[in-house]
Amino acid sequence: MVTTSIAGPLASSVRQLLDFAWTQTRACAFAIALLSGVAASALLPGLPVARYDLLVAYGVLLTLLFWLRGWENGRDVAVIAVCHVIGLAFELVKVSLGSWSYPEPAVLKFAGVPLYGSFLYAAVGSYVCRAWHLFDLELVRYRPRLTALVAAAVYINFFSHHWLPDARWILAGLLLVVTAGTSAHFTVRGVRRRMPLALSFFLIGFFLWVAENLATYLGAWRYPYQLDGWQPVGMDKIGAWSLLISVTVVLVAVTRQQHGRQKTEDAATVVEGC
Repeated sequence: MVTTSIAGPLASSVRQLLDFAWTQTRACAFAIALLSGVAASALLPGLPVARYDLLVAYGVLLTLLFWLRGWENGRDVAVIAVCHVIGLAFELVKVSLGSWSYPEPAVLKFAGVPLYGSFLYAAVGSYVCRAWHLFDLELVRYRPRLTALVAAAVYINFFSHHWLPDARWILAGLLLVVTAGTSAHFTVRGVRRRMPLALSFFLIGFFLWVAENLATYLGAWRYPYQLDGWQPVGMDKIGAWSLLISVTVVLVAVTRQQHGRQKTEDAATVVEGC
């Protein structure tokens, strides 16, 4: 009798966990497809078109597919486009400073950065947008202005620390302060759950680090210590990704707030009309 009473809640928890994992996988669809393309391109025989250039075409086709299938709406595509721009700027500076490199040749390559590189950041934007939809995500007690200000400082610090003192630990502390009490509410199997926003940053950062190890192993790009043979990416990158993901979340949150205000205004107009 006792065993049965325990088994019920345990089975329910397992189903919740599996559903959560499956929904996360669906949210990662663009990233999974992109990395699969990188892996497949590494296995292709010699072609007249450079691998990096093929991946640009593949990334564009993926973007069109997700939009035409309705997996991402116009608002999502706009956010992802901003992620492209932010990512490309990030790549141009970091590659010029030797932080990492794209050693293979390509026609669609500018200042050492292949244009497909920005699709890696677009994949992160796609994940956040799709997760917002699939989990019916809502940020509670969110401080949009303060969080956006710290996120902007985080982004700038990834450039400025090459010439000025690195403020990432200070910014990490500030991010914890401005997100204190902020939680992400989401739905799994009809049950509403919540997670501290700061914890979600860390968990996403961890899985981005795992993805980065896979991507560098497949030759998506190379860190200097990987040029003579692949080596695991240092765990310090978990912290870097945990900070950088705040930029994407802030961007998506802005569009959701604007959409929410528009819905409220439309509803008010309907009521007035009645």
